[in-house]
Amino acid sequence: MSLFLWFLTWRLSSALSLLLLSVVGIQTGLEVVQATVCSRRGATRDKSLSQDGDVIIGGLFNLYYKPSAVEQGYTRLPSYEPCTGLDLEPLKYTYAMAFAVEEINRNSTLLPGVKLGYRILDSCSRYPWALQAGDQLVPLLICAASSTTGIMLSRILGPLSVPVISYLASCPCLSDRTKFPNFFRTIPSDIYQARAMAQLAIRFNWTWMGAVIENNDYGQLAIQVFQEEIQGKGVCLEFIEALHRETIVSDARRAALKIKASTATVILIFCWYTDVKKVFLELAKRNVTDRQFLASEAWSTSDDLLQDLAISKVASGVLGVAIRSSTIPGFENYLRSLHPSHRPDDEFIREFWQKEFGSCSGTESLEGVQHPFTDTSQLRVAYNVYLAVYAAAHALHSLLSCPNRDSPPGNNSSTCSSPKHIKPRELLQHLNKVNVTTPQGEMFYFQGADIPAKYDLVNWQNTPEGSLKLVLIGRVDGFDLHLNESAIQWSTGSNQVPVSVCSESCPPGTRKANRKGEPLCCFDCIPCAEGEISNTTGSLHCERCPSEFWSNSEQTACVPRQLDFLSFNETLGITLTTAAVSGAAVTTAVFVVFICYRKTPMVRANNSELSFLLLLSLKLCFLCSLVFIGRPSVWSCRFQQAAFGISFVLCVSCLLVKTLVVLAVFRSARPGAETLMKWFGPGQQRGSVCLFTSVQVIICAIWLSLSPPEPRPDLGFKGSKVTLECAMASVVGFSLVLGYIGLLACTCLLLAFLARKLPDNFNEAKLITFSMLIFCAVWVAFVPAYVSSPGKYVVAVEIFAILASSYGLLLCIFAPKCFIILLRPEKNTKKHLMAR
Repeated sequence: MSLFLWFLTWRLSSALSLLLLSVVGIQTGLEVVQATVCSRRGATRDKSLSQDGDVIIGGLFNLYYKPSAVEQGYTRLPSYEPCTGLDLEPLKYTYAMAFAVEEINRNSTLLPGVKLGYRILDSCSRYPWALQAGDQLVPLLICAASSTTGIMLSRILGPLSVPVISYLASCPCLSDRTKFPNFFRTIPSDIYQARAMAQLAIRFNWTWMGAVIENNDYGQLAIQVFQEEIQGKGVCLEFIEALHRETIVSDARRAALKIKASTATVILIFCWYTDVKKVFLELAKRNVTDRQFLASEAWSTSDDLLQDLAISKVASGVLGVAIRSSTIPGFENYLRSLHPSHRPDDEFIREFWQKEFGSCSGTESLEGVQHPFTDTSQLRVAYNVYLAVYAAAHALHSLLSCPNRDSPPGNNSSTCSSPKHIKPRELLQHLNKVNVTTPQGEMFYFQGADIPAKYDLVNWQNTPEGSLKLVLIGRVDGFDLHLNESAIQWSTGSNQVPVSVCSESCPPGTRKANRKGEPLCCFDCIPCAEGEISNTTGSLHCERCPSEFWSNSEQTACVPRQLDFLSFNETLGITLTTAAVSGAAVTTAVFVVFICYRKTPMVRANNSELSFLLLLSLKLCFLCSLVFIGRPSVWSCRFQQAAFGISFVLCVSCLLVKTLVVLAVFRSARPGAETLMKWFGPGQQRGSVCLFTSVQVIICAIWLSLSPPEPRPDLGFKGSKVTLECAMASVVGFSLVLGYIGLLACTCLLLAFLARKLPDNFNEAKLITFSMLIFCAVWVAFVPAYVSSPGKYVVAVEIFAILASSYGLLLCIFAPKCFIILLRPEKNTKKHLMAR
């Protein structure tokens, strides 16, 4: 608790001192303009760079890098070790601020008659030191460091309406004008760079990534925006490792081990470049060179990393979002002209000179020397500093301009401000209205706290010397991404985009199936079912094909279903055709035998005329089955059912009449039954057959004229083929045809059954009974088989029933007779037939 109480007491005292200084400044009329140019990036805190002027702009930079953290206990007040090691990049930002001030002072149209001055201090990346340095700059123009420092300073200086302008604090939270009404910045909000990085991940199909972030507002809020952007886009983060500046050594080691063990090949890093270097050195120790890194603007352009040969293999191919680059005419000459002898009060340039040249003899010079400090080819953060100074200058110019200065004193409608009497609240109002053109011709204005977002997209590529070079490969305008993919050199050293997925994308013909308990990016690929397709990579669902179509073998497209029917060329068609033709041939052979032996007792005793008619009808039954084979047409559909129905009625009618004749013959032997045979003479038999058959002809005629069968594809059967069949438009018609055949067959069976025991050596009624039993059994079994059979097998079932019943009649009735006629001629006598 002592640490917390110390910090709270210190912070309150700092805030009170700020308030006191401001009040004193206002009351004495010595208040100086209070606007802030702040950074996000540690040397003793007494060193400063300053220049006198009518209006003083304060700057706060991380000029020195802080040392390793000292473990803080709870038995004494917390303390920090001094910062050492001058950081050249922030030093360049410092002189960019000084250059901009001097340039403005030479401009006769901007702030005429007013001389700008500055005072720049170091914050050492320590939040308490940044606040204390800010305290020293009040009531001057002050500067904050980092998003977290910007939040602190903005909140403390907010009640005093002191403007704060930042060139590196990119936290999206600072755009909230209700919380930070005095905050401005010349760097875009991290919303834009996080969204751009998410767009890159989606564009290159990196669905499985790792993330390393700085454990502060910058890192936490940036990764939050990134996660919001990738939500629902199929991108997952395998891990998020946070780095603490105070424990960077152990944290970098832990992050390196996590990256090495990860299955993700693309790693997103939202960190400051010094921390990234620690991680890269740990990865280099472990020879991890197969990772593709996605860089935030905080380290994507760091010369310290690009020139370090120890990490070149690890960092090769980095793809990053960078602060947009620009030029500052004359700035390079300004940097090269810097010399300790010319600036005796400049402690920073003296220390830089000692570091680079080892002495300050006066003969050393930066002219003609290739050094990162004098490299102005790609000014990014320095240009933001430059813009921040110009924003403050234009706001001051607007505030100090007096439109009614020449009017009589009593007619002034507004009070004119002077450099010695500037109120922070008024300056804040003018900053909100800044809309000018920079010396480079760029339109500059604030949208609330922000400026329009612009970034460069950069790529780290190998050089023959072994180091890395920065290559511009695209840009970001707001939320629009413009990228030259062909110019990218990836970590693999080739132009092939790295693959970073938990599961390979499901190819067309399959669908995703999420694994239980795993992230959405980890899934299995399940083949689509038959009749379903997926024609894109990574489909979530398979789509069912329309009824006229079916899926191809790869399940990637719906193709028209092939027309299928029982043809003469396939095995089943050939088999049934052979059986039908054979039956017809056997029937013909029996017919020939009966003709040749027509005068024998066996043929004459069984009513030869009806026998010949029965053989003819059986032949028609065999032949009509052939009409069912082949491609259905309008006429074949009509003819096949009519031929089937009439042929079988003719056949059964003959058997029925033969049965009636047998019964009549034996009944006529009884006394008083002589007249019975008059009704069963040859003429009456032919008439009866014609009568029974004509009823079927009438049924078929009415059915086929009103609602005939028509060829139609059967879409109900699911498969790659659609059966072309003769669809029954009227089930009633077909039922009447079958019902009439069944009625005659049952009547014949009943009568034959009654006549089976009549005294005769060769009782044909027994043969008819047996044949009718087979006939009825076949057609009773036909109904369920017909209904349940798929596709063309419906036709095959009907043909089989026709052939089976025809063969049953042919064999049961005529086989015994042919056996006697041909093989037992001694039994083919009247005496034998009449014997009882």
